[in-house]
Amino acid sequence: MIAVVYSGSNFATWKLAQKRTIVQSFRTNGINPFSVDEKSILLLLNKNIHLIHHAEEIKKIYFFGPGITSHKQKQIVYNAFSKFFRFGKVIVADDIYAAALATCQNQPGIVCILGSGSNAAYFDGKKIKPNNYGLGYILADEGSANWLGMKIVKAFLNKTLPDELYKKFIEKFDFDRKQILDKVYKQPQPAVFLSSFRNFVKENSKDPYMSDLIKTGFRKFLTTYTIPLINENPASPVYFVGTVAAHYQTLLQETAIEKDILIANIIKEPINNLLTYYISKN
Repeated sequence: MIAVVYSGSNFATWKLAQKRTIVQSFRTNGINPFSVDEKSILLLLNKNIHLIHHAEEIKKIYFFGPGITSHKQKQIVYNAFSKFFRFGKVIVADDIYAAALATCQNQPGIVCILGSGSNAAYFDGKKIKPNNYGLGYILADEGSANWLGMKIVKAFLNKTLPDELYKKFIEKFDFDRKQILDKVYKQPQPAVFLSSFRNFVKENSKDPYMSDLIKTGFRKFLTTYTIPLINENPASPVYFVGTVAAHYQTLLQETAIEKDILIANIIKEPINNLLTYYISKN
């Protein structure tokens, strides 16, 4: 049996498969070694009934997630998984490599992630070309759920949200200024808090203010990441992966056209493509 895991900061999607049959499919909290330590990951694994039931049967575990930016961060995930899956081989890689496998497979291409966070890279058909992107929710993440949440919260606190959206925000969330600042600056996992406003954005995405905000995020992302990659790797197909890209794909396509960018495909969740890929390898 194999396990394929694709994680964001908010949640992780799991697929357990025996040969070509999916045994279990479920979600857990997200696993990002910048936000959680080895002990916390082990606690998460030990609380899941599906994993407890199949732990000894799983012989290979393929984990892909955010925050795998160094050997140290990779080791946090690897150590926790190795202790839990005692009879399995653990492979840990970053989410951009997973996105590349799910979209490009074995062909070159430019891969962009717009989900809880955002990132982009060139894939040569075998490996990701290193770059200086993926700086996280404080320094980057343009166009992502984190970025959108930050912009909405800031506009609420500054009282620059349009009146109708301001009223809806108050009705939906029981937060005052002190509570928001506490969650952002003092509580753990502020990125998870900021991206939790994704549903508010989605519910009001047809509002002119909100749709303009979404397109502003996309413009920043395309200008900062996608266009430089296209300039370095002309004629490469451009792919997008992630919930934000999928939910607002019409707005994303419109923004891409403004920049003369042709998007080859948009995938909401790469987990199914990843599972197919690794089933064929086992």
